[in-house]
Amino acid sequence: MTKSNKTAIQAYPKIEDENNEYQGFFDDSRVSPHKKKITQGKLKSIIKDAVKSANLKSSRAILNIGGDISEEEINKIYIKEGKALFRYFVKYCGDPASSAFDSNKQHFSKVAKEQFRNRTIQKERMNAGWRYQFIAKDTAKLSGRFDSISDMGASEADFNVTILESLTKKIISIYVSVKNRMNTMGGQDWPKAIRAMESMAQGDKNRTGPYLCVFGIAMDKGLRNIKNEKKTGRPYSSNTEVWLSDYFWPFFSNCSYDNVIKAVLQVLIEDGGVSSLDIKIPEELITSFGKECDSYGLLDKNGNFDSPEKLVDLFCGKLSKPKK
Repeated sequence: MTKSNKTAIQAYPKIEDENNEYQGFFDDSRVSPHKKKITQGKLKSIIKDAVKSANLKSSRAILNIGGDISEEEINKIYIKEGKALFRYFVKYCGDPASSAFDSNKQHFSKVAKEQFRNRTIQKERMNAGWRYQFIAKDTAKLSGRFDSISDMGASEADFNVTILESLTKKIISIYVSVKNRMNTMGGQDWPKAIRAMESMAQGDKNRTGPYLCVFGIAMDKGLRNIKNEKKTGRPYSSNTEVWLSDYFWPFFSNCSYDNVIKAVLQVLIEDGGVSSLDIKIPEELITSFGKECDSYGLLDKNGNFDSPEKLVDLFCGKLSKPKK
């Protein structure tokens, strides 16, 4: 395949008005409209299912302990998770120098609690990503707007839809990757992600018409933009758009962003779940974290980190656990 074929501009309907700030963007006025308005009850039902499905993929809490389990087995889990928390501490330290400085003279229990909270928040973000992906896909199915909707089963796109151009009835394929917020990806990540998404769209053997790639931003206010190269100002791809929450949710679900978020809140309240901020950290887990720290020679006799230089070596992969 030649380079020109790889970057060919797709023939889906675009806004042609020169006075429109979105000239060249996908023109949704020239494709099938929504046929149904989803009721609040049905929206909440979709959200409940999405929460359950997301929990299967990424539990809200770090500890996912069933009710029918012995104390001995629970303690084994705590010890295992304490060791896992230590690995998280090393892997996600951020700036090794700053992390070593901040941890120096601190008791291991304080550091463990901070890392536990950080890890819980990270898992919560993953969970939210799955949740809003499922909500977008399932509300799109009920809106009556799309000719077909399917999971992609690929890392580049979460789902795709086909929609008909109103006059020609030409099929347009839209490939969607759902992100929580714009800062989910760094600036250097966008070109690679855009290329990967477009490459997948080009290689889809089930596609019969033009394609559009979309990064749907579930929780950032705004409408649409196209990612451009900083040096040239040219789009990374003329076939890829970023749809923020005020455009993304109405297009797929026929619901406003605010309406979706408030319905999610109602479901979470009605389900009576435990907030991640209220999760009690087991002492056994903290102790296990401390033992891992001590096994690397990072603590003094009082359990405080006493060598920032050793911590830097640990974060940089230069410190190994001493052999017994």
